[in-house]
Amino acid sequence: MDGETVDKVLVALANPARRGILNEIAAKGQVTATTLADRVTISRQAVIKHLDVLKDAGLVTGRHIGREVRYSVLPEQLGVTAAWMKNLSRQWDRRLVSIKRLAEGKKD
Repeated sequence: MDGETVDKVLVALANPARRGILNEIAAKGQVTATTLADRVTISRQAVIKHLDVLKDAGLVTGRHIGREVRYSVLPEQLGVTAAWMKNLSRQWDRRLVSIKRLAEGKKD
């Protein structure tokens, strides 16, 4: 699993404005930056900067249709990040079981 990909996704999702933008795009399917700016409480310029971070993380893509760019969600990187988190969770579960056994005086 590419650590840089996971890092970029986690950084992108750490910002509540970007999570809101991602939710709006997911709900609508395809939207323009202007439409997003009308739906969230930040300027169009700020929306575009947030979209750049989301694009860099591989979470959204932009498609030119005439003079507009329509953005849509790319769920693949979310899946990669979710799998990484699930794997990390399993590792910690195993470690905690080992610690519990040691604390209770049991051997593996």
